Amino acid sequence: MKNSISDQSFYLESEDEDEDKELGRDGQGEEDNNESDSDNSLADDNLQQSKTGLYNTSWPQSYRQSIDLYSSVPSPSLTFLGTPTLSRLGSSFLSSSLTRRYTPEYLPSAAKPLLYKPEEEQLPPQRRSSLSLLAPITSRRSSVIRKDEKPSQVSHELPMSRQSSFGQAVGILSTPYAAKEGGWLGLIILLIFAVLSFYTGMLLRYCLDSEPGLETYPDIGQAAFGTTGRIFISIILYVELYACCVEYIILESDNLSSLFPNAHISMGGFEMDSHHLFALMTTLAVLPTVWLRDLSVLSYISAGGVVASVLVVFSLFWAGLVDDVGIHSKGTVLNLGTLPVAIGLYGYCYSGHAVFPNIYTSMAQPSRFPTVLLACFSICTLMYAGVAYMGYTMFGESTESQFTLNLPQDLAVSKVAVWTTVVNPFTKYALTMSPVAMSLEELIPSNHRKSHMYAICIRTALVISTLLVGLAIPFFGLVMSLIGSLLTMLVTLILPCACFLSILRGKA
Repeated sequence: MKNSISDQSFYLESEDEDEDKELGRDGQGEEDNNESDSDNSLADDNLQQSKTGLYNTSWPQSYRQSIDLYSSVPSPSLTFLGTPTLSRLGSSFLSSSLTRRYTPEYLPSAAKPLLYKPEEEQLPPQRRSSLSLLAPITSRRSSVIRKDEKPSQVSHELPMSRQSSFGQAVGILSTPYAAKEGGWLGLIILLIFAVLSFYTGMLLRYCLDSEPGLETYPDIGQAAFGTTGRIFISIILYVELYACCVEYIILESDNLSSLFPNAHISMGGFEMDSHHLFALMTTLAVLPTVWLRDLSVLSYISAGGVVASVLVVFSLFWAGLVDDVGIHSKGTVLNLGTLPVAIGLYGYCYSGHAVFPNIYTSMAQPSRFPTVLLACFSICTLMYAGVAYMGYTMFGESTESQFTLNLPQDLAVSKVAVWTTVVNPFTKYALTMSPVAMSLEELIPSNHRKSHMYAICIRTALVISTLLVGLAIPFFGLVMSLIGSLLTMLVTLILPCACFLSILRGKA
């Protein structure tokens, strides 16, 4: 911290010296100017502090930090979110990590204001978003650096390697099933969703740029509809993440049962088949990972989600084009009876809007956001459509909710695809559940926050509840379609439009 303060002083002094040389002021003028700047700065700080409580006192305050961890891989040589204290969490384990509560020291979004000085509004839009990650005093430093250095050299713009979302990774498995349920014409819905999702992603960007300090999806909801909007959007986002964890349990149960169909437990009069057994084993396996506060190791491993998705897709195409599976079915043109299921499954594939604001406000060059968004949606849509076509033509009306269940068990590529599908969720479960757990831990009374037992109980209860829901509704495709139709449609299509109209109605 001392080094940081000295650096700030150096840059601020350099800035003042440059301004004095340009204006050619004498010593007396410098003193008067410094006093005037000090008074103006104090007035701006007072005005800023009066606006601080507008956003950051509302629940959830942990959203930014938890979603950044869920959707990014932090650099090992840099402190997490710029907080030196958090860099020590890398060596923490159960006892030490769970006792650290999310006080303002560990929640940058709760300690810094979300609204900034009026002069910052005059900065170029591509810099305003990145400035929102800093305290007000460092914003002047960044303005000095911008004069002499390229944007990529600015120290606070930490490069983040974004991983694929759960919807992208798991949605690929179900697109052949969606093609079966909707028919070939149903693929038009996939394209329509891609276009609409790109459009609503841009609407979220306009909402973030409408007011300095907006950083996350809940911030947008609060700017649009007040505290009620923030809480409502947060609940929708957290329920979607919770439902994804339920899908993990079902996914593991289905694939492990296909590998070991004869596995069962028989103790006295108690019987447990392979589906229930592997669902229970999966829950017990992921439970210790959920107890960890520091998930950086899992974040690194989970970054391979993109590679895992590509590997599974490659296995499908290899089985169809190289091995003896072949293409046997022409499929149907349109299935009106089950088209709503296909709509939900296609919608689920575009469930990444929850992290778009975090990505945008973390980019070194936010002006490139539309290009990045267009490239991502184009690549994902081509991959979804290709897998849907290949899987449906290979397996026809017998296509399962996950095409890995249709692959012949004796093929090497089938084993690669299934085991990749099985291993990947073990690293993603804790990252997906962590934002939900953090939000509930904020509700713990302040006099009990030093006890880590409350955190353990909350996280354990969440994991057990996903097991119970997964056993009660063991239908992977239908659960995914329900999530896509209800939650993803809200987050991806409806809420961005509603927030945009509320915030920028006069400019629309």
